[in-house]
This record gives sequence, structure tokens and C-alpha cells, in this order.
Amino acid sequence: MASNSSNVQHREPKFHEIITSFDDGKIDMLAATSVLQQKASDIRSQKVNWQSYFQSQMISQEDFQFITQFDVPDREKREELLQRDRLQCAQTFLNLLGHVSKDQTLQYILVLADDMLQEEHSRVEIFHEYAHKKKESVWGPFLNLLNRQDGFITNMTSRIIAKIACWSHTPMERSDLHFYLTWLKDQLKMQNNEYIQSVGRCLQMMLRIDEYRFAFVSVDGISTLLSVLSGRVNFQIQYQLIFCLWVLTFNPLLAEKMNKFNVILILADILSDSVKEKVTRIILAVFRNLIEKPEDPQVSKEHCIAMVQSKVLKQLAILEQRKFEDEDVTADVEFLTERLQSSVQDLSSFDEYATEIKSGRLEWSPVHKSKFWRENAQRLNEKNYELLRILIHLLETSKDPLVLSVASFDIGEYVRHYPRGKTVIEQLGGKQLVMQLLAHEDPNVRYEALLAVQKLMVHNWEYLGKQLEKEQSSEKPTSKVVTGKA
Repeated sequence: MASNSSNVQHREPKFHEIITSFDDGKIDMLAATSVLQQKASDIRSQKVNWQSYFQSQMISQEDFQFITQFDVPDREKREELLQRDRLQCAQTFLNLLGHVSKDQTLQYILVLADDMLQEEHSRVEIFHEYAHKKKESVWGPFLNLLNRQDGFITNMTSRIIAKIACWSHTPMERSDLHFYLTWLKDQLKMQNNEYIQSVGRCLQMMLRIDEYRFAFVSVDGISTLLSVLSGRVNFQIQYQLIFCLWVLTFNPLLAEKMNKFNVILILADILSDSVKEKVTRIILAVFRNLIEKPEDPQVSKEHCIAMVQSKVLKQLAILEQRKFEDEDVTADVEFLTERLQSSVQDLSSFDEYATEIKSGRLEWSPVHKSKFWRENAQRLNEKNYELLRILIHLLETSKDPLVLSVASFDIGEYVRHYPRGKTVIEQLGGKQLVMQLLAHEDPNVRYEALLAVQKLMVHNWEYLGKQLEKEQSSEKPTSKVVTGKA
């Protein structure tokens, strides 16, 4: 399969440079500094005594002959052997991985296999050709190794799987792909995983391929990346995981859906704390894609508003004062500044309100004033009460007193300015949640909840009174006589 470069041709030369530098595992000394590579270097120096394995009949004669000829420092001899006996190579490696039980030897075999693929990417096809000939899955033997206890074995296996999946002309099949991406996702979530850099590296490779992107999203991949980024991780992990988000945004559909996961807010927070240029650079590149890639201009507009509300303009102003080695950073700062400033000018108060609600970070911004509610209360009914449902969800799930206070106030104002508001709020389960907040520990929450409850109750009488007046004034004289008799 082609590496799908057409999906990721934003500023082609620079992107190509970054992508190809990842192929040899040397960007930012990533390979040299990762725990996996440090251990691999130690393991290479601990040669295996293949003779003893052969003498104890743990490996066959043909596997013994191949591995002893292959496990030599001379690259030309290895190349010659592979050209002469290609399928025996796959057979021997798979036999050894399937029959050797000692962790130390397995580690050595995996390093040997990984080095072989790193030397020449097209060698991944050796495993496909062998599997095709045997009518077996190429993935089975490797996926089984992901269940081992030893962290080095599982992560070196993962690295090999990623190379075969990305460098081969044959894509990884759906069920195997789902299994592998779920494994990577779970490794990201693992507490204090010393191999997290290697996990990030595999994802950086996998997500450059469009078919794999959707599979990753389907196993809840985006929210996992953002959950890790929301915690305390070092700048190298930040860079790798934001790189993953970046390549995902080259797909227009994913770029449109991305902010449903609150990506803009989370990356804006990281940007405000970032001291490393490469982290800053990759965040700005994500933001640019979130504006440029969606095919629906309304989504691009919403992303701009979300960036404005996440205080990105303030960060851009600070970045404008700095000198960057990478000219792309300067270009992105200029592009984003221009787009965000023009979106501020075009911004209606309702756009601003909708974006704030969707971000989940409510504050006492100007859009919560009564003038806004007189003009816009009825608009909260749009898209099947989408914004009201989010407000009510925040009342139920938020732990932030400010969010709860503002949401309670908004519910009260909606009821006050929309005649059927009370009924709608009750049907959506909002009234009960506001009443529960009357007992909240925070006095501001209790106060706003009390006001909202009063509006819910008072509005009921106001509405009833108006309806009675309306009915009476529209009744005919005959009916008034009847009413009088009654």
C-alpha cells in the first residue's frame, strides 16, 4: 500500500521532510533515547548460542543453518542469503518466535528481525509471501506475542507489526487491525509505562495511513490521546501524541469531528505552557488543519471561535514576538492570527454562546446577559435542543462550581424568555437537576440554582395567567354568558 502521502500534503516539502525522517527513526534522537532502543542495544551484544538450541533439538537443522548464516555482522552476506533463501527467512523467524520460550532469546530474535526490516523496508513482503504460500495469517504469530508479560518483547513485537502494516503493499485486515490498535491504545493508558515513547512511535507510523485512521477512531483512539495529553507527560510524549492528532486532521471528515473531543481547548492549554519549539510547532499545525481541512465552512468557523474562546489569540500575540528557527511556525502564527481576528469581527453573540456551551467551560462572559436571552432564547430549541441538552448534561456531570452556576442561570433565563421553556426543561430532566443543586456545597451554585427554581415556578404562574387572559379575550359573547352562568 502506498503511504498515502496525498492525504497529507499540507506544505509538501516540510511535511515530506518530517515524514521521511520518521522512517529512519532518527528524528530528535528519538530512536537513540527511547527505553526500547537502549535495551535493544544491550540485547544485540548478548549473542545467542544457536548450537546449544540445535543440539538439544529445540530447533530444526534448516532453521539452525539459516539463523547461524544470517546472524552475522556482515550486511552483504545477510543480503545475499535473503536473496537466495527468502522464504526460509520468514519460516525460520516464525519457527523461532513460536518455539523458543526463554525471554532473553526471544528478545534477541525480535531485535534481529526488527534490524532486518529497518535495513531494507521492502523485506516486510517476505513475511507476506510466506503467509500467502502457507495460507496463514501474517499477523497471528506476532499478535500472539503481544500477550507476553515481558514489556520489551511486546513493544519490540509492536514495532515490527507497525513496520509490516505500514511498509507493505498489503494493508492490515480489519479484525487484526482492531486488535492491534486496541492494544496500542491500552498501552497509552497504562500507568507509568516505560515504553510509552515506543507506543507513540508506532501510532505515528500507523496513523499516516488513511484506512488505519478511521479504525483508530473506532477504538476510541482520539479521546485516549487527549486523556493522556490532559495529564502530566513530558514534552517528547506531548510532541508524539500531538503529531498523531496532526496526521489525523489531514482527513477532512476527521478534521470536522475532532473538536467534539475538546481538542482545541486541551491543545490551547498545552500551548500556553509550552517551552519547546517542536511542541508549539505541531500544535499550530493542528490548529491550521482544523481551519483549512474541513469541507464545511461552518465547522471551520466554529473551530476559529473555539480557538478565540480558548485564548489562542493571546498566545499567538506572544509567539509573534519570538524568533523561530522554523519558518513554518512564523507562517502558521500569521495565518492563525489573521483567521481568528476576522472570525472575531464576524462573530454573532449566538455563535459565541454555542461555542462556549460546546466547550463545556462556562464562565460569566457577556453572552449570558439578559439582552442575549431576549433575542436568542428560542434558538436553544434548534437541532433538537442540542445546546439545552449539553447544558443539562453539564448540570449532571460537571464538578466545577462556576460551570454549575452559569448553567443554572442559563436554564433560568431560557425558561424566563421562552413561553414553553418550563415544559421543555422538565421533559429533558433539567428541573430535577437544578433542584438537586439547592443542596450544593458551594454558596454561588446554591444561589443560582435557587434563582433558576424561582424562575421555573414563577414562570409557570405568569404563563398560566397570560393563557387565561388570552382565552378570555378571544371568547365570544355567547360563551361569556355561559361562563357567567357557570
